[in-house]
Amino acid sequence: MFDFEKLLVYDKSKKYNLEVFSLMKNPSVDSVAKDQLRRASFSIMLNIAEGSGRRTNPDKRKFLVIARLNF
Repeated sequence: MFDFEKLLVYDKSKKYNLEVFSLMKNPSVDSVAKDQLRRASFSIMLNIAEGSGRRTNPDKRKFLVIARLNF
């Protein structure tokens, strides 16, 4: 298990990602909006994971800020 998988915020971002994917099953949502939502929700998880692997606090903060902006 990686360190980021132990974080509560990572767990919440995974749940958010699953909610977004369940919303995409709705046929009334535009395909462009579906694609953008899918990429943004996945980006949150990726930024948390990448930020946790950084060694310095400013580097970690940069990725967590990016993840928060997507949320």
